[in-house]
Amino acid sequence: MQSGFGLLESGSVSRKNEVNIMAKNAVDVLFGGISYWMFGFGFSYWVDGESNQFMGVSNFFFNPDIGLVESGHLYSLFFFKTSFATTATTIVSGAMAERTKLEAYILFSFFNTFIYCFPSHWMWNSRESWFRQLGATDIAGASTVHLVGGVTGLIATIMLGPRTGRFDEKATASKMGSPTNAVLGLFMLWWGWLGFNCGSTYGIANKKWVLATRSAVATITSSIGGGITGIALSYITKRRKFDIVYIINGILGALVSITAYCALARPWEGLVIGAIGSGVTCLSVPLIERLSIDDPVGVIPVHLVAAVWGMLSVGIFGQVDDLQDNLDYPGLLRGGGFKLLGVQLSAVVIISLWTSVVSFIVLKAIDMTIGIRVPLHEELLGADLVEHSVNGTYDKTTGEWHDVTGKLVLVIDTSTKEEYERSIHILYLKLYNDIVNTVHTGGRRHSAFGFSRTPSRSYVGHCRHTETAATENDTLERSRRDSLAVISLNGAGTKFQRGSVRRKGDADMAVAMDRLEDFVEETAAERTRSA
Repeated sequence: MQSGFGLLESGSVSRKNEVNIMAKNAVDVLFGGISYWMFGFGFSYWVDGESNQFMGVSNFFFNPDIGLVESGHLYSLFFFKTSFATTATTIVSGAMAERTKLEAYILFSFFNTFIYCFPSHWMWNSRESWFRQLGATDIAGASTVHLVGGVTGLIATIMLGPRTGRFDEKATASKMGSPTNAVLGLFMLWWGWLGFNCGSTYGIANKKWVLATRSAVATITSSIGGGITGIALSYITKRRKFDIVYIINGILGALVSITAYCALARPWEGLVIGAIGSGVTCLSVPLIERLSIDDPVGVIPVHLVAAVWGMLSVGIFGQVDDLQDNLDYPGLLRGGGFKLLGVQLSAVVIISLWTSVVSFIVLKAIDMTIGIRVPLHEELLGADLVEHSVNGTYDKTTGEWHDVTGKLVLVIDTSTKEEYERSIHILYLKLYNDIVNTVHTGGRRHSAFGFSRTPSRSYVGHCRHTETAATENDTLERSRRDSLAVISLNGAGTKFQRGSVRRKGDADMAVAMDRLEDFVEETAAERTRSA
């Protein structure tokens, strides 16, 4: 699952952040795993120790006696549930992508276990647990994993704010760095979901194998219904185009939707639940964008929205489980009325409230100590360069940016507000010049800062001046000259933040350059003030 999430997220973000997002998926296992061993399992489960309706209060620093008859079961339970705990954190990394400090994310990965383990105790500890006594059912983690991860992702992305330029006037959705990697990640998650859902029956003895096989079939039929729905919605809404994002979100939304009911669903129910889950997932994406919530990987629609539907679907389709007593009350369509639906809704509301409050406290504490968002210049440079020295190096102490050959490219001066704004000004121009160079040399890049900038046909033919500044002293002047090449189009203009720019002589070129500089200065000043 971690490999799938890593590929999906790295393929969905811009190329300057793909290594960083993979590193964060490793961090989830490392720091989320150590915290789950220290206190997560103890809070989540009662194993030969103290417990109450709210939490477990024993078995911290998990280390059961290997001489116990049940030790094998305990070790397997810890291993399996650790994967659920780290997955709940991995989900959040997609919502925080491209603008979060790695140091802050490490702390968050450690403490997010605390957010996860209490709902896990309420739902899964035993038949005496809070939600189980009410009759709530969540077989494989729609609420405890996906709802917790989705709500935490929502809180995190609201606190972080959108990526620079994401919702500026005439800006478009960010481009996927590698759609191929994203689809490959989908396939790995698809396969991993079978392990999660089937494994949640905890064995094959005592007819558990029946539930495991039913989980497998329901998981597959749900993903089939979701994938078909995603393709159909894309074809209808995207003018006969098959949008990769719709396909990915449709299948994943369906998989999340069936998670709560997988072992008890009939094949046709899996199809219906998956199709509806895919529909609400895909249709909620534009609504979230309309609210100016920047969710780079689709965490909120896929995990939060689909998880809510998945939990409610149990209350609609649920039938009593005679094999392992996973479900005590029939659902609405089975003649049980609204009781089970109300119980499932109550679980959704309680877990959402808990997650919202505690995740805000954790993230706010981190933000008040070391900060959670990277500075503007680090966001523009990209985390791969800043955090991992990929394709160059950046020294956070001196502000020096060197390319792969070791040549000094730029110095970010943060000594004063004016110098910082000037450095950001130059950085913007250099990044636009990089687009010119890439297009001129036959490269594939046609976007700035990860957001679409569609060049006209005359763009390539007239972006001839791509000379790079040789020394720091003439960086600004040469960048200004290169930027004139970016906007001199001789005909149909290209869309920039403030509208279309057309070349009509030197006077218009000067006006266009002023527009570019005004945009850079306004953006730098706004981010500096907010910082």
